[in-house]
Amino acid sequence: MTAPLTAPLTAPLTSPPQQTPPLALVIFGASGDLTSRKILPALANLAERGRLAEEFTVIGVARTEWSDEEFRQVALKDVPDAGEHWRELVERFRYVPGEYASTETFDRLKALLAEADQRYGTHGNRVYYLATIPSVFSLIADALAKEGCNVPGEGGEFARLVVEKPYGKDLESALDLDAAVHRAFDEDQIFRIDHYMGKETVQNVLALRFANAVFEPIWNRRYVEQIQITVAESIGVEHRGGFYETAGALRDIVQNHVMQVLALTLMEPPTGMDATHLRDEKVKLLKAVDIPTPDEAVDKAVRGQYRAGVVDQLAVPAYRDEEGVASDSMIETYVALRLRVENWRWAGVPVYVRTGKRLPARVTEVALQFHRVPFLAFEGELARQLRPNTLVLRIQPNEGISLHFGAKVPGEEFRVQSVAMDFLYDTTFHEGRESDGYPRLLHDAMCGDATLFIRTDEVEQAWRIVDPYLEAWAEPGGGGLHFYRAGTWGPHIADLLLERSGDSWRIPEL
Repeated sequence: MTAPLTAPLTAPLTSPPQQTPPLALVIFGASGDLTSRKILPALANLAERGRLAEEFTVIGVARTEWSDEEFRQVALKDVPDAGEHWRELVERFRYVPGEYASTETFDRLKALLAEADQRYGTHGNRVYYLATIPSVFSLIADALAKEGCNVPGEGGEFARLVVEKPYGKDLESALDLDAAVHRAFDEDQIFRIDHYMGKETVQNVLALRFANAVFEPIWNRRYVEQIQITVAESIGVEHRGGFYETAGALRDIVQNHVMQVLALTLMEPPTGMDATHLRDEKVKLLKAVDIPTPDEAVDKAVRGQYRAGVVDQLAVPAYRDEEGVASDSMIETYVALRLRVENWRWAGVPVYVRTGKRLPARVTEVALQFHRVPFLAFEGELARQLRPNTLVLRIQPNEGISLHFGAKVPGEEFRVQSVAMDFLYDTTFHEGRESDGYPRLLHDAMCGDATLFIRTDEVEQAWRIVDPYLEAWAEPGGGGLHFYRAGTWGPHIADLLLERSGDSWRIPEL
């Protein structure tokens, strides 16, 4: 099937930064939005920081009829503030127009790869990036195998495939896609990318838990009362109405981003910070998440859709009035779930997750709310503003960690209220962070470090968790669709998911 690989594929998360090995990066969908917004800026970032090998080049493949020079001009336009290293690298860019499964397209691609090996010393190493629409992932993978591009070139050490999300639209389609991709590539050649995993704060969950003796002893059901994960967006579907009509919030955010954050936050300590050990523990955690029947799923989920409203002082239209959206669409732009993790550490602790578009702000956070003290000597007015201790991991924006605890208010009375102790990345690490995870993840894929990428069993288990909700909603009247005004925190009925009387969804501190 595929040639044996000699390059290491499980470099630990703790490895120091390195330069990529010599290689040619082939971007399928090179004329598309993802390449323009994410991949090219990430490459420019790496080039300016000296993280790309001298023996490196990019070959774009797409259906758009561009020349090499047109591709180069687009690359310069997409990164207007890049420096000299980027401009020099772009001079090497080549482009292949054509259909993705056409033999003529691959004949031209193979000729350019051979030329890159000779001219730039890329040593037969290949990384193929699928930045296309998901419906052609299988087509391209099959074509790569058929044309012999799924193995390294002459003298090369590796050929790798980077696959964007969404990885399927349900469990069945994900399994079909996986089968197609595995016909062409071995699992250790495949890098399923989720840009959330490249964010510093997501990775800092590991540091917070496993580098600090003060937190790990209380990271369990004895001390944690509930957990809330929020992924909120203030934007609507923008120009992606057609795509969103095939996806919805559950597929677009929960199955991937939320499940990855949940796994990192709640998993058991790995015995090593390499790809194998880290991903083993994530899979174990996902397998512990209770999977409801479709009938049970109706009572454990709320889905909503935004109507017209005001966000950031601007009037915005309803989802059904967005471009590319059906006027009677039943697609959810908001979803809230009540989950259970059935293992020794988390048994009995409700995990609430929610995500939505056109909410009041863009914010992603994980909040661990701890049990209240067993006896409070000062009650009533003395502790009216005292809330449960909460540890909040802010993933975006204003990345950092906040610990909420009770403190005495200055004055003669013994009044207590909740205060926050904050750690902010921007004020502590002045060298700055990446704006998103793409530079880190693209670099790791080219270096063969699979630690922050999604393994096949992770994908499958995440789909097994969300599939019952999709099945329930596909039935007539299955769960209903609740509307909420844009600029609010979602439909009020989502409050009914919370188990204890008096509990509420957190309002993130903006």
